[in-house]
Amino acid sequence: MGYYSNRMKEDMMIRNFSPVTQKAYITGMLKFIRFIKLAPEKINLENIRKYQLYLIKERHISYSYFNQQVCAIKFFYKHIIKRNWDMERIPYQKRPKTLPVVFSKKEVLMLLDVIKNKKHHAIALTMYATGARLKETINLKTTDIDSDRMVIHLKHGKGAKDRIVMLSPNLLKELRLYYKYSSLKPAKYLFPANNIQKPMSKRNVQYFIQKAIIKAGIQKKASSHTLRHSFATHLLEDGINIIKIQKLLGHRSLKTTSIYTHIAKDFVNETKSPLDTLLSIYKDDVGVEK
Repeated sequence: MGYYSNRMKEDMMIRNFSPVTQKAYITGMLKFIRFIKLAPEKINLENIRKYQLYLIKERHISYSYFNQQVCAIKFFYKHIIKRNWDMERIPYQKRPKTLPVVFSKKEVLMLLDVIKNKKHHAIALTMYATGARLKETINLKTTDIDSDRMVIHLKHGKGAKDRIVMLSPNLLKELRLYYKYSSLKPAKYLFPANNIQKPMSKRNVQYFIQKAIIKAGIQKKASSHTLRHSFATHLLEDGINIIKIQKLLGHRSLKTTSIYTHIAKDFVNETKSPLDTLLSIYKDDVGVEK
């Protein structure tokens, strides 16, 4: 795979795939080749089917990891080996229709209240106030904060897309306090690691937020990404147009954003249960109190 790995990496670079995606695809192809034990050019669709069944039956992997492996294989045989295959014969797994976990506004306050470290507090607040993904948050630079226009530039998000989100006056105040009292004065990155030329790691953020969730006594199966889900849901509950929310989140499709209508309490609570109507109409006949 030496030649093919280099060629694959170069082709992904040309297409501006992120370093994370490049690594995942190459690693996925190496695992596939090791399992099949054939030269890449000798592999056929039946071999790929055998590997897919192995991932499901023996590895019991998640749908997202399964689909990542499929993406790697499809990319390799379409762009590197250039096989004239019907790629529909290499299926993806259907995504489970699960609803995201969301904090209530009270739970957001509880979470923020237990985070005493100023940098950690500023990171959590930024994620909730802007709906930024974890990667977008830790890669924020000081120059991305535009206090004149009261906006924040989120750069190189999912799909290598930039977008602009609102800068809350309360968030700006928090960021200024964080900067004022920070022992490591942010220069390049807004939230630097101990080596100020590098951003804080994703793992460190995930760790302190998970720790704060437990300390706050929140029983939900939540994570740092729950702050982004909560941002969208709370905006919807506050009456913000769903198309605006779509743009703020950086979703390509409105269908992706519409999932929040299934969990926003206003969308659910505004619909009266038929039980209430039933009891109001027939309570005198059956003697049931309302």
